[in-house]
Amino acid sequence: MKYSTMARTLGVAIFAAVSLGACATRDDIRQINTRLDSIDAQVARAAASSESANQNAARANQRLDNIEGRVQQLEQQPARRARG
Repeated sequence: MKYSTMARTLGVAIFAAVSLGACATRDDIRQINTRLDSIDAQVARAAASSESANQNAARANQRLDNIEGRVQQLEQQPARRARG
C-alpha cells in the first residue's frame, strides 16, 4: 500500500513537471506542490484509518474465536432437564 501511494504521488509529480515544463511559473509549481502535499496528507490519513480498521477486525476475530470455544463446550454438554 505504501509503495503504490508513493509511486502514484511520484507519478503525479513527474507528470506535472513534464506537462508544465518551461511554461510553468513558480506560482504554478507552488500550487501543484501544495496540492500534492494535501493529497499526501489525505493518503496518510486513509492509511492510518485502514490500519486502525485492520487492528479492530483482528481484535473482533480474536473475541469470536474465544467465544466459539465456549459455545462448543456448551453444545457438547448433556442436555438439561426442565424443572417442574
